[in-house]
Amino acid sequence: MSATMMDGTGLARKVRAEWKGRAQLLAGNGNQPGLAVVIVGDDAASRVYVRNKARACSETGIYSEIHEFPENANQDEVIRRIQELNGSPRIHGVLVQLPLPRHFESAKVIASIAVEKDVDSFHLHNVGALLTGSTVFAPCTPLGVMKMLEAYGVEIEGRHAVVVGRSNIVGKPMALMLLQKGATVTICTSKTRDLAEHTSRADILVVATGKPRMITAGMVKSGATVIDVGINRMPGGKLAGDVDFDSVREKAGYITPVPGGVGPMTITMLLCNTIEAAERAQARSLAAK
Repeated sequence: MSATMMDGTGLARKVRAEWKGRAQLLAGNGNQPGLAVVIVGDDAASRVYVRNKARACSETGIYSEIHEFPENANQDEVIRRIQELNGSPRIHGVLVQLPLPRHFESAKVIASIAVEKDVDSFHLHNVGALLTGSTVFAPCTPLGVMKMLEAYGVEIEGRHAVVVGRSNIVGKPMALMLLQKGATVTICTSKTRDLAEHTSRADILVVATGKPRMITAGMVKSGATVIDVGINRMPGGKLAGDVDFDSVREKAGYITPVPGGVGPMTITMLLCNTIEAAERAQARSLAAK
């Protein structure tokens, strides 16, 4: 029997409709949520991502601005712009599109974002607070995965979760968020010895390595929930995840497709975080009166 497909596109549509109502309520009170995206350089993929975010904002009732800088921009100039956005009552979320050019100190640039506007959750305050489960905002991709598990009724507490990938954006925060929900968590990488020994014991398997189709059916426990965060462009232009979808779907209980799985939920969580930031700003304003 084939696995149940976890439809990220459909779930994202449902979540966005719900949060659009909250954005409209804020706008009706003169507090339309606002997101500013800062992009440096001419990376083609980054520009596509930024356009997609701007379009998603428009569809959800969020005001958006794109602040573009050339590849040779001065880092201090970019930080000054971020600081201006920190002080703008029109903007509730600030996002720096990565990667930045090589002459930039990415950590320093991210640290210049006000914590209460760090809707991508890359600021060290939010990253560190994951250890206690008290982030101002949770990182978008892991949060999107958690929402998918919740929506499909996948039990986390007491389950064995294996995360393959150790990035600061997905792997590490994903492991901490699963741990916070009571899972027993194992963190692996693509270099882990006897990787299949670990993945085949997972009730919940999250894969984010950037290596196309590296997880095969023989590496997956029967009935497991398999979350594929990877997205790789193959020769000929076709997209593939880090999981060999065709073989694994015959063994797993739940599985996310690529595309149409985690990806739509990532940008949806960015929208939700921005709207929540606007709600908090409105609450602070009312409390100050």
